[in-house]
Amino acid sequence: MAPAAAVASAGAGAGDSARLAREVARVLDDCRASLAVHQRKLRELAAIRAASGGGGGRFLRAFCVAVTPLFDLARRSAGSDRAARFVAAFASASASSADGGGDGFLEGFIRFLITASEAAHRPARLRACQIISEIIMRLPDDAEVSDDIWDHLIDGMKVRVQDKIPAIRSFAVRALSRFAGDGEDGGIVDLFLETLDNEQNAEVRKTIVLSLPPCNATLESVIESTLDISESVRRAAYSALSTKFPLQSLSIKQRTTLLHRGLSDRSASVNNECLKMLKDDWLIKYCGGDVVALLRFLDVETYESVGESVMAVLLKDGALRVQDGHSIRQYFTANGENEEQVSNIQLMDAEVALYWKIMCKHLQAEAQVKGSEAATTTGAEAAVYASEASDKNDLLDNVLPSTITDYVALVKAHLSAGPNYQFTSRQLLLLGEMMEFSDTMNRKIASSFLHELLVRPLEHEVDDDGNQIAIGDGVSLGGDKEWAKAVAELAKKVHSSVGEFEMVVSAVVEELAVPCRERTADFMQWMHCLAVTSLLLENTSTLRNLRVTAIEPSQLLHSLLLPAAKQNHVDVQRAALRCLCLLGLLENRPNAELVKQLRASFINGPDLVSAMACKALIDLVTWHGPQEIDQAIGIESPDPSYEKSQFTQVDLSEMNDDDLNIGVLDILFSGFHKDDWEFSLEGDNHDNVPTILGEGFAKILLLSENFPIIPSDLHTVILSQLIRLYFSEETKELERLKQCLSVFFQHYPALSDKHKSSISSAFVPVMRAMWPGLYGNAGGSSHVISKRRKLAVQASRFMVQMVQTQLFSTESTDQASKSHESASGSADASNNFDISEEGLAIRIAVEVASCPDKKTAAGKAYALALCKVAVLLRFRQSEQKAIKCMRGLVNSLAALVASDKELMKELAQMAARLRSLDACPDEELPQDEAEAIFKKLGLDGGFKLDTNQAVPLTPAVRSVRPPAPPRRRARRAPSSSDESDVDGEVNLPAASVNRVPATPSMSAARSQRASKTAALSKLSAKPAAAASSGESDDQSDLTSDEDSSGEESS
Repeated sequence: MAPAAAVASAGAGAGDSARLAREVARVLDDCRASLAVHQRKLRELAAIRAASGGGGGRFLRAFCVAVTPLFDLARRSAGSDRAARFVAAFASASASSADGGGDGFLEGFIRFLITASEAAHRPARLRACQIISEIIMRLPDDAEVSDDIWDHLIDGMKVRVQDKIPAIRSFAVRALSRFAGDGEDGGIVDLFLETLDNEQNAEVRKTIVLSLPPCNATLESVIESTLDISESVRRAAYSALSTKFPLQSLSIKQRTTLLHRGLSDRSASVNNECLKMLKDDWLIKYCGGDVVALLRFLDVETYESVGESVMAVLLKDGALRVQDGHSIRQYFTANGENEEQVSNIQLMDAEVALYWKIMCKHLQAEAQVKGSEAATTTGAEAAVYASEASDKNDLLDNVLPSTITDYVALVKAHLSAGPNYQFTSRQLLLLGEMMEFSDTMNRKIASSFLHELLVRPLEHEVDDDGNQIAIGDGVSLGGDKEWAKAVAELAKKVHSSVGEFEMVVSAVVEELAVPCRERTADFMQWMHCLAVTSLLLENTSTLRNLRVTAIEPSQLLHSLLLPAAKQNHVDVQRAALRCLCLLGLLENRPNAELVKQLRASFINGPDLVSAMACKALIDLVTWHGPQEIDQAIGIESPDPSYEKSQFTQVDLSEMNDDDLNIGVLDILFSGFHKDDWEFSLEGDNHDNVPTILGEGFAKILLLSENFPIIPSDLHTVILSQLIRLYFSEETKELERLKQCLSVFFQHYPALSDKHKSSISSAFVPVMRAMWPGLYGNAGGSSHVISKRRKLAVQASRFMVQMVQTQLFSTESTDQASKSHESASGSADASNNFDISEEGLAIRIAVEVASCPDKKTAAGKAYALALCKVAVLLRFRQSEQKAIKCMRGLVNSLAALVASDKELMKELAQMAARLRSLDACPDEELPQDEAEAIFKKLGLDGGFKLDTNQAVPLTPAVRSVRPPAPPRRRARRAPSSSDESDVDGEVNLPAASVNRVPATPSMSAARSQRASKTAALSKLSAKPAAAASSGESDDQSDLTSDEDSSGEESS
């Protein structure tokens, strides 16, 4: 109802107050139509207020009466929101001293709104909070409002922040936002931060993020909001960061984190908001448009990828271009007063070098694009594209050094400046890809420079004892993989002919290997020679190119790599093993001595050496196959008719190097069982054996179709080990391993039905290995046992989720793609239960029935946990044999877990569900067919199915009974039931009646006389049950107090 109509009907004949209220309501009605009339209506309403003699008394009452209909609207509309905004605008305008702000109208209206915000009526609270927030946002700074009013309002809005309606919470947060920035905010900021952590509604979180004041306490929360699941919240976080937090107030880590998240966000709107913050605020506002100054805020030497992303996005947006007179050539200007000058060359900062590298690559890419477009078009359009490509190439030529000699001199100057300019030197090396080396003289100069780079000794430090310590990773040229990559790219650019790169680098290897072969080299010379060797092997596509070089592959293996692998220094061994792996990947068939050395290093080497050897063996296995690796050292392939079901258990600490009868997979898998691997938790912590083994075997399982020699039973063993590794407490600090396995488990079950079969087969072995106190597993304190049981339960539910995962490919049948309980009614029987939930349910049921320690506490808990998983599984109607088999096993499950009433109820529901899916529920499954099912699932036979015995009654009907005191009174006076039978009524408490679900079918099928007969028969059976319980000692020992009370209540 419109305000005018509501006021007219409510206040007819009420005199001047009613007339004044109708005038105000008429103005409000006019404001509902459009925002354009608000200014004119504000003046009109102000005139009405002035004519009424002020706003503190009569006008305030009339105004509240006119506004009241807005609080009764059940739903928000555009018209009512416009009217509410007008009311807030008028109230805030009336607070100014020029408009009679001291007459008490604003204070009185705020009191009215505070009262409305405490109403039980939801629309009233919503409208009151909306108007309050609008008033506070519009209120001028010189508004005269008493402190008591503000305190009352703040307290009321704090309560409304916890309201159950999201829109009310949002308006309350908006109302408090203006007070949050005060020095004494009364805990508003703490309330915002607490609410932000627990808030479920995205719009409320967005409002909180926009309302947080800029301070150290709120900065982290705003940054964390950039990872919010809601796109609008992430966008609001970047908006708040750009407007409230200056660039200088953020740490380098925070700046780079924000840019990395925002520029790579999956939402285009978040990308645009981050780009707006980067360009409009950080670049233009704080850096004056100087991109190099912006890069200095990002520490590009540590966060190079972020700096490259910033440059790329700014170039794509068109915010950057090469300024006139700026080029790399300006660093060749002689300046004798500059202390950093070397050979008349001014040294570059890291940010400048990165800027020119990205800029030159961008110019080259644009020139290539325009040239391609010119080649694919004709006429004037082709001429335009060709002209643009020519302009880009000319600009690139003007930016780069004018000659190869200048380029080489520039790089040498930075190399001579020391390790502080290593980053700048690498950026300049990458500029070489854009230089022209077709001239013979240029190629000769560049080749000489490359030779200097390759023979340049590794950087090292000397400790207090005079020992040399190599700087870097110890396996790459220059100690840095990126530096080695840059040198290799430049070398392949200079020596681009076929085989020329291998000829040049192998000659350097031959030169560096002379002291190594003569046994006069120290470990630094060994590492340098091996680093150049790895650069050669890593950038060679085939061994054919190496056979015509200065050092042939066989000579390289026997005279350099194998002796290096036997050196005492750990870093030399690691570098040698990496080269052996690269050489093995290039060979058509792995060399026997190479494989033997890798096996020996994995078994007997230090942990860092074992990790490198493990990585090498995994790579060779996935590249050549495990049978090729074993055949290289004389291990014959197993008989195809023999299917290996377990890995050979090997104790690596007692194994000899000359023991060549054990396959490579057996040795690698034994690494899981070695408990004394040492590794550092600092950095990426990926150079450790458990992580490498986990990643390697996960890769083998994903590529299992490429390794048909590995039996499917071993897939189950590997998968069981990976699942235990994923849920192990010992590996919780290995973040890289956890991340790798989480991705693996997400994709593995969705690739093939065979993978699902392996998961189903691995379920029971995993549970047996993880459950404490059973199957030889250690127990421990109650806390330890509880923790390990929780992990085992988590693993079980995790495996169920994997079995229920839908396939990516079309390999799944139509029945598997349908929901489990809504299968079609076709009578065609299926026989693929072993790869789905049916097979897993049968495995669980057989495991529970065959558990050897059912009477122990661990056995009981184990059975309960497995049954709770079994009831989660669903059967397809097409799997009739599996359904009948499971029906015969459910009864044995119920007999073992009778103490858990809730689980009994779920088992009863499962039994009913299976009976409804059974096409012939009265027919039993023949024993030979049951044995065939067990055989297909790899289970031992001998289980007799019993489909006749019903699952024991569950406490589902217990809710129809009265509470305990009335039941005991009924037992003391059984004769009084005769009168109740005549009347046909049973007096039950009201609360009990309300809890009983309406079940018409049950009430229609069961009369009250039958109910009384059933109750009396149960009462008469209790003495007999009590007498028989004394005869079975074993059963009484297993019954807990809770079980006894449950039996008595039933």
